[in-house]
Amino acid sequence: MPIEEADQIVAAPALVRAMRFRDVVLFLIITGFSVRWIANASAAGPSAAVIWIGACVVFYIPLVFTVLELSSRYPEEGGIYVWTKQAFGGFSGFITGWTYWASNLPYFPSLLYFMAANALYLSGTHARTLAGNPVYFVLASMLGLSLAVGLNIVGLNISKWLHNIGALGMWLPTVILVALSAVVWARFGSATPLTRASFVPGMHLKDVIFWSTVAFSLTGAESASMLGDEIENPRRTLPRALLLAGLIIPLIYIVPTIGILVALPPDHVTIISGFMDSITIFAARLHVGWIVALCAALITAGSIGQCGAWVAASARLPFVAGIDRYLPAAFGRLHPRWGTPHVSLIILGVISVAFIVLSQLGTGVSGAYNVMVSVSVITFLIPYLLMFAAAIRLQNRPMPPGAFRVWGGRPVATLLAAVGFTTTAVSCVLSLIPDPSDPNPLLSFTKVAGLTAVTVAVGVVLYLMGAARARRAALTAQPAQHAA
Repeated sequence: MPIEEADQIVAAPALVRAMRFRDVVLFLIITGFSVRWIANASAAGPSAAVIWIGACVVFYIPLVFTVLELSSRYPEEGGIYVWTKQAFGGFSGFITGWTYWASNLPYFPSLLYFMAANALYLSGTHARTLAGNPVYFVLASMLGLSLAVGLNIVGLNISKWLHNIGALGMWLPTVILVALSAVVWARFGSATPLTRASFVPGMHLKDVIFWSTVAFSLTGAESASMLGDEIENPRRTLPRALLLAGLIIPLIYIVPTIGILVALPPDHVTIISGFMDSITIFAARLHVGWIVALCAALITAGSIGQCGAWVAASARLPFVAGIDRYLPAAFGRLHPRWGTPHVSLIILGVISVAFIVLSQLGTGVSGAYNVMVSVSVITFLIPYLLMFAAAIRLQNRPMPPGAFRVWGGRPVATLLAAVGFTTTAVSCVLSLIPDPSDPNPLLSFTKVAGLTAVTVAVGVVLYLMGAARARRAALTAQPAQHAA
């Protein structure tokens, strides 16, 4: 019996439909937006605003409409895993799900390092002496990860509130930043000259590498689709939520990028703490020091909520793979009390802790952060290559009744997917290039390329083991069937 046929005899456990339209919109915002990418963009200068717009045209718009159609065609639990499996078969589906899941292992530490850096602003200037202390960052990251994983094990009925609060914690500080920057700009002027020439994107190596990070920061439109069976009426809810979130996210990226540059010149913007540095400067000039702690608390909550949302999305992939027998059956089990994929969640948390520690070895806080971001970018974009390719392949199949169709039909859907595929491929290549300011570029390149290659290789081995396990199960079942 082929492994694809063997998949059909395993029934998916029943999941609770805890996510409503509001929850899905906020989930898409928390997974598709982060204030840390605003600081990263601001370091490139005013031209970052133009690059944001360009990235929306060549990546974000193709992504949103590709996900709109695919999630409407196949709204089941597993999202991107299901789409590529439908297009290319079990191996592609598994590698898509595996690399998507594995990309979060270095992503969680980088996100939690950002959380830890911003949490220092809650205690005044004295606590900021820990800004270069690896022990603090490791311990704070483990605490945040434990909270995110623990609430998800209890269930989406509970953890969705962490995600919803996290979404507010991410975008409310951007509103505050924009308001403060407007007042400071009007009263004191901008720290960065905002001339017409300054908005022209540069072509230096550092600028080109930055483009791949911008593309990565606009990912996440597919995240809620992983929870398809836990969303009320997913075929209707997902497209509506995607369209609304797709309008909000670019706006709250572009405008605050300029806001940070009103406070700091580009070469003074640090990736990890640039956002809060700007808030601190604005607060001092306008004598509203209390607002620093408020924004720090919001961003800290937002980062933990974002971690929790990505834990929820990525943990569904091993869960579905366990149901499909590509992974041991334990991955496909639900918690007897809370009805959550607890095995997948726990294993994700344990391995993420290992990544937090390993990424810190032999480097400082900034170096560890940059390596984790680069590994996340490449590994995370591999599933996007397969997803865009799947969108093109699936155009040959009829649309299910009531499914969303990209306006313009098959030609437009194919063009959008092709543009998204090309942008993703270029971003993968650019992400391999170390930052020019890296003191040890060869070591960083080796870490990034090596960890990426090992991640894919492990996925191939796991798939082959799963396929062999399914074939043995099928052969064992055949004599029993004949005897019956």
